[in-house]
Amino acid sequence: MKIATRYVLVLLLGVFIGAGFTLDTAVLAKREGEQVVSTTLPLDELRTFTEVFSKIKSDYVEDVADKKLLEDAIGGMLAGLDPHSTYLDPEGYKDVRIGTEGQFGGLGIEVTMENGFVKVVSPIEDTPAARAGLQPGDLIVRLDDQAVKGMSLSDAVKLMRGKPGSDITLTVVREGENMPLKITVTRAVIKIRSVKSRLLEPGYGYIRITQFQANTTKNMKTSLSKLEKENGGKLKGVVLDLRNNPGGVLNAAVSVSDAFLKKGIIVYTEGRVADSKLTFEAQPDQVLEGAPLVVLVNGGSASASEIVAGALQDNGRAVIMGTKTFGKGSVQTIMPMSNGAALKLTTARYFTPSGRSIQATGIEPDIVTEQAKLTRNKSDQDRLKEANLARHLQSGEPAGSDKKKSEKEQTSKPSTSTDDFQLREALNLLKGINIYAEKSG
Repeated sequence: MKIATRYVLVLLLGVFIGAGFTLDTAVLAKREGEQVVSTTLPLDELRTFTEVFSKIKSDYVEDVADKKLLEDAIGGMLAGLDPHSTYLDPEGYKDVRIGTEGQFGGLGIEVTMENGFVKVVSPIEDTPAARAGLQPGDLIVRLDDQAVKGMSLSDAVKLMRGKPGSDITLTVVREGENMPLKITVTRAVIKIRSVKSRLLEPGYGYIRITQFQANTTKNMKTSLSKLEKENGGKLKGVVLDLRNNPGGVLNAAVSVSDAFLKKGIIVYTEGRVADSKLTFEAQPDQVLEGAPLVVLVNGGSASASEIVAGALQDNGRAVIMGTKTFGKGSVQTIMPMSNGAALKLTTARYFTPSGRSIQATGIEPDIVTEQAKLTRNKSDQDRLKEANLARHLQSGEPAGSDKKKSEKEQTSKPSTSTDDFQLREALNLLKGINIYAEKSG
C-alpha cells in the first residue's frame, strides 16, 4: 500500500488556544511513494475492541453515532502515548496551518495537558490571556461552569474558542495561591508581532522574540539594522529575550541561531524512521560581528526557544540567563488523513549540539536569575556627601567638566523598566563583559 503524499511538520508544542492548534516548529517536507511498514495485526485485541464497540452500540443508555465512537477511540489511543500526540479533526488541522501565519482567533495562550487538567505553557505577549494575568504553570480546572477533568485537550480547546468579543471565565489553580483564581478573558482575533526591539541605552540593544514564525529571522535582522542606525554605529551587545516564548517554526529557530553563529551544529533530531534523523548546521555569516549576547529564558520558554538557547549555549556564543526552561524536546509529525483530518504523532527527540536531550529537563541557565521587583533606594540619594559640605575642595577638573559629565550620565541612563530585574541584570552583564574586554585587551 502506498501513500501518495505526506507532509511532515516537526516539533509541535501543546496547543494554542486561538483558532485551535498551532505549530510549535515546523519543517514542511513532501514525501512521495512512501512504503507503509506491514505489521502483524493483534487479532485478539481487535476482537475485544469490536466486542466493546458492539456492546456500546446495543446497550448504552443513549444512541451514539459510529463516527463519534471511533474518533473517541482514536483520541484515547493517542492520549495514552504522550501529551503531544493527538488527532486533529478537519477544523483543527485547518487551524494548525492558519496558526503559522501569526493571526488567529481566541485567547492567545499555549497549553498542554497535565494530570487531566489544562496546563498553561505560556500566554503570548500582547494577547487577551497575557493582559488578563494568566501565567506559565497555571492549571485550568474549569471553563465557565464545566470541569476540565475528563476532557480531551481538543475538547477543552473547542470550549475556549469562540466569537471575538465574547468572554470566558477560567478557574485557575496557581502555585502559591491558597484558593483557585477566577480569571475572565475576552476572546479576540490574535495578531502576533513576533519581533520587538529597542535601545536599552547607547550601544546596547534589546530584541524580544515572542514566537518563532516564518518571517522572524528576517524581522530580527531588520530590527538589528535599525538599532545600529539609531545607535549611530555597531552595537556593543544585545539582549535576546525569549522569556515566555512557547516556540514556533523550527526553520525560524534554526535561522535565528544561525544568524549569531559562524559554524557548528545548531540542533539534531533522532527517531525510529530515517527521515526523523536530521542535523542542522550554521553557515559562516553572522550578525553582530561577535558582540556579546545574553539570552533571557524562563519556564515559559519552550521547544523552539530551547533550540536557540541550547545552540547558542553549547557553541559558546551567548550567556544564558534567567530560570530553567520548559523542557519540551520531542518532535511531532503531522500526517494528513484521507478524510481531511490529520494525525499529530511524536516521532523523534531533538538534541542540542553537545548531545543533551532537553525533554523533561529543560535548559539550565549559565546564570540563574529569578525575576524580582527592583526599587530605587531613595535614602541613599539623600545621604550627605563631600560636595554638600561648606568650603569643600573642588575636583581640580577644568571648568564645565561637571556639566559635561552630568550630560553624559544623563545620556547613558538605562531606559529599562525598574520592574524587570532580569533584563537589568542582563544589561549589567553585557556592560561588565565589555569593561573586562577593554581592560584586558
